Amino acid sequence: MNLWLLGSAALAAIVGMVLPLQALLNARLGALTAGALFASFVSFAVGTLVLAMVLVVARTAWPSFRELAALPPGLWLGGIIGAVFVFCGTLLVPRLGAASLICLIVFGQVVGSLVVDHLGVLSTPRPVDAVRLAGAALVCVGALLVVRPWGTA
Repeated sequence: MNLWLLGSAALAAIVGMVLPLQALLNARLGALTAGALFASFVSFAVGTLVLAMVLVVARTAWPSFRELAALPPGLWLGGIIGAVFVFCGTLLVPRLGAASLICLIVFGQVVGSLVVDHLGVLSTPRPVDAVRLAGAALVCVGALLVVRPWGTA
């Protein structure tokens, strides 16, 4: 048994378990303050402060401004995607519920992952095959069963 793999899987599951709580907390913050956009900003600001403290404590070496400026511009999209994710979670969790929101996000992640794997975006291509498509279909069915768009609110 690979303990690193097991530990990594457990950590990923724990992070996954708290994502709905993050969306709910941000939504509550938005409801009690100036809305979803403000709550998303606060979430990112607090997260940035925490990561800054960890960088200082870990004595992580920082790249120079010249090194940062030389990076491909597309690499900065990760922050934008993260901000959109947090904002949409904050905005949508009160409307969809935590379980529906997370199921739809996971479905989108599976579809997006299949596309970037197939195209080899930033890595070696991993072509889509029937088994991977079947897995994505099962995730879709699971998301539909949780969301139940045919039901009443």
